[in-house]
Amino acid sequence: MDLLRSFHEFAAAERLFSTGDRLLLAVSGGMDSTVLCALCHQSGIDFAIAHCNFRLRGAESDRDEAFVRGLGNQYGKEVLVKSFDTSSYAEERKVSLQVAARELRYEWFQRVLDGDPSLAFLATAHHQDDNIETLLMNFFKGTGIAGLRGMLPCNGRIIRPLLFATREELGRFAKENGLRWVEDSSNQSDKYTRNYVRHQLVPLLEQIYPGVLGNLGGNIPRFREIELLYRQAVDEQKKKLLEPRGKIPGSGGNALYIPILKLKKTVPLLTMVYEIIKDFGFTPAQAEAVIGLLDSGSGRYILSATHRILKDRNWLIITPCSSAESSHIIIEAEDEDIPFPGGILQIRHVTREDAGADISAVITDHTGSVAWLDAGSIRYPMLLRKWKTGDYFYPLGMRKKKKLARFFIDKKLSQHEKEKAWVLEMDKKIVWVLGLRIDDRFRVTETTREFLRMTWGETGMR
Repeated sequence: MDLLRSFHEFAAAERLFSTGDRLLLAVSGGMDSTVLCALCHQSGIDFAIAHCNFRLRGAESDRDEAFVRGLGNQYGKEVLVKSFDTSSYAEERKVSLQVAARELRYEWFQRVLDGDPSLAFLATAHHQDDNIETLLMNFFKGTGIAGLRGMLPCNGRIIRPLLFATREELGRFAKENGLRWVEDSSNQSDKYTRNYVRHQLVPLLEQIYPGVLGNLGGNIPRFREIELLYRQAVDEQKKKLLEPRGKIPGSGGNALYIPILKLKKTVPLLTMVYEIIKDFGFTPAQAEAVIGLLDSGSGRYILSATHRILKDRNWLIITPCSSAESSHIIIEAEDEDIPFPGGILQIRHVTREDAGADISAVITDHTGSVAWLDAGSIRYPMLLRKWKTGDYFYPLGMRKKKKLARFFIDKKLSQHEKEKAWVLEMDKKIVWVLGLRIDDRFRVTETTREFLRMTWGETGMR
């Protein structure tokens, strides 16, 4: 393969950038990003270099930074470097180091782009092997058809101009052009999911199915096209099924009417129902419940954080919720991001090995917007609701129950703050008073193996 020519052809076919665009290259100093620099230089593309020093590998991190600065001198390009206290960030937010590094670098990249109008796009060095690994991880996580097409060549102002090339092809180009690069020792550790997929799963698949990487790489563009066709078909069906009917008094929104007889004839029914209701805050698990409404009596309804689906004779009617209706949200085991009038609740299942932070810190830190719970003590469904008079729980560290009204007084909450308080309930037991305290009965202990990490952000918060 003539990598330089293929680079030009791929960029043109995907319309990644125009002649004269100045790019910001995300450069770690590894082989992939070093090749990206060389290709852009040989192509006459104007670019600046952005490097993140995550301060995770001591002298090795500083070595990488020095190497990237040297690349900038070699090509006569501006080098922007940002150092992060990644460990502190991960500990504060109770996320893994990998998640912390990803959040930190992309937030910084975005600030750089926004602050320099001469920069058109951020270019990363993700290649075909990376995309195959992403496809496999998405498949095992159950992300659906969108996950099967992996990373897109262009996503907003982020472009990935090396997705056409394999790691082997990049390596061949690097050697033929006498390129130097640095190796990140953490890439050899299988404790990280992507590395495990790369070092363990992919070689096993290659033994069983020779040529599997080429097959998967060839399938990714097909999956992209399949997703486009899927979206077109779904949009066409929705046009036929959804009938807007005027404004709902006091809500500022339209009512959407769905003819039940027409919906029943839709194939595939479950998929189409979910595609309709997901835009209104309903979860995949609620799609079955909506289908159950089709043969129920009039007056039955289902709620999301923002909308209600009502059975009314021959129609399903989707309307914005009143404040009273939206004050009770049912949470199923597969729900991860739950919007509600008080903000967004995120639930993640975490193993002890992936907890990231010192386990003692996880056990004691249960205040603010993050709560860690013992997953083994939780049963679904759970209920997210406004607190009410008579509610009580066992505050973390206490063996006696306490009424929420007294708890709020002790916390010196204002009347406004009390009115905004939400609780997470299971089997009529309060699990967490959001943002304030978990119930002691659901705390993490030294023997806990599976965790629930819950994060609450008020509307408008990060």
